[in-house]
Amino acid sequence: MKVLLASSEVYPYSKTGGLADMVGALAKYLAHAGCQVVLVTPLYSSIRARHPELQRLDWKLELPLDSHLVSGRVCVLQPAHRLTVYFIEHSGFFERPGLYQEHGRDYPDNAERFVFFSKAVVNLARYLPWRAQVVHLHDWQTALVPLLIQDQKQRDKWLRPPRTCLTIHNLAYQGQFPASTFGLTNLPWSYFSMEGVEFHGGVNCLKAGIGHAQGLTTVSPRYAREITTPELGFGLDGILRQQDHLLTGILNGVDYTEWNTEHNPNLHNAYHKDDLSGKTAEKLALQKEFGLPVNAQIPLFGNIGRLVHQKGIDILLGALEEMVAADLQFVSLGAGLPEFESALLDLARRYPHKVAVRTGYDHGLPHRIEAASDFFLMPSHFEPCGLNQMYSLRYGTVPIVRATGGLDDSVIDVRENAALANGIKFDVYSSSALAHAMRKALALFQHRDLLQHYRNNGMNQDFSWERTAREYMKVYENILTRD
Repeated sequence: MKVLLASSEVYPYSKTGGLADMVGALAKYLAHAGCQVVLVTPLYSSIRARHPELQRLDWKLELPLDSHLVSGRVCVLQPAHRLTVYFIEHSGFFERPGLYQEHGRDYPDNAERFVFFSKAVVNLARYLPWRAQVVHLHDWQTALVPLLIQDQKQRDKWLRPPRTCLTIHNLAYQGQFPASTFGLTNLPWSYFSMEGVEFHGGVNCLKAGIGHAQGLTTVSPRYAREITTPELGFGLDGILRQQDHLLTGILNGVDYTEWNTEHNPNLHNAYHKDDLSGKTAEKLALQKEFGLPVNAQIPLFGNIGRLVHQKGIDILLGALEEMVAADLQFVSLGAGLPEFESALLDLARRYPHKVAVRTGYDHGLPHRIEAASDFFLMPSHFEPCGLNQMYSLRYGTVPIVRATGGLDDSVIDVRENAALANGIKFDVYSSSALAHAMRKALALFQHRDLLQHYRNNGMNQDFSWERTAREYMKVYENILTRD
């Protein structure tokens, strides 16, 4: 099967979050499974310097954006057998400090940037001698592609175009822009309608993809159900209910070649479920690194991620204020809203022996925090999939999660199954509910045999990408056989 994946970020080339991890791993494991895979992504700053083997093709893009013709180039890498990566080069659009924003503010020309990228994806899908059978799009930045392909099929007589699949990683981000940006698509104005891209008088890229892709997926089964409800549908629950017959929830996988505790250059000490002495050593090393009292008997809570409302940072701050008097430590790595960054840094200043905070991005530190922590906090308001809870399980770290989306699909609470329990869940979105879950964790920490039971269950969990890639291949096969 020939599959073209298109994403605005792909690990290890670019990354702001789990989207990059998912697409990079899916491409690799589809190729392992025998698919011929092409991956298309923008050529951001520093990629060329980090990959000097990158080659520029004799392929010039001349793509219309409204009344202008915009030029771009295509570069290529072949990192693995049956996997080719094409980078869309446009210095004005993509050679910037950030992928989507700077200093917490979206780039004002994001519509132009990602309409151009979407048109480049369509150009490659149509004119590469290698012809994709399925084009798999990811999130709003590529969600116009199904509509652009449909239009070229109807107006330009594109014979046998590829089928399209759209994965919704986070419905909260939809690519909404003023109506004036519709001209950038160069589509007939008939598409600016309730059945097309129009949404409350403006353009909604994700809506266009939902309405025109032949297959829809989300990154967990529960999230596929949640987004068809008014509570978590973000205004698109109606069209998602209409397209429910196309919608499949597939839990993301974990790339265990990178996220493991035995052969990991990011860790100082190797360990496994039958010998956790290396995990204890990682804890002591992290306490020292963060300037906390070095003591294995103090329960250590970790948190990694974007500091935004979706991740439950507001209730996390409230719970920490309530719990910081207890005998515990907390470490955080992340960046996001300035008010959340400031609040966490202030907490660390007030409780320097209990709270330590790092802002920004560090490739190796997430591994060390996951390995060192006894408990990992993910109090998300909603969570399409989540990856850190699955990393935590493999690292013998007990996740404390709110029962939503992929968190609910991947973590087992003792109330659900005592024999298989691997984490702690709470339901109500509140600081007091999270604090209650943290008190359960403190009690668990005192019962070493029970804690070991949770850790063993977690480390035995298998969220491998081999399984996930096979599920996506089934979706592709269904799309190809659908009329």
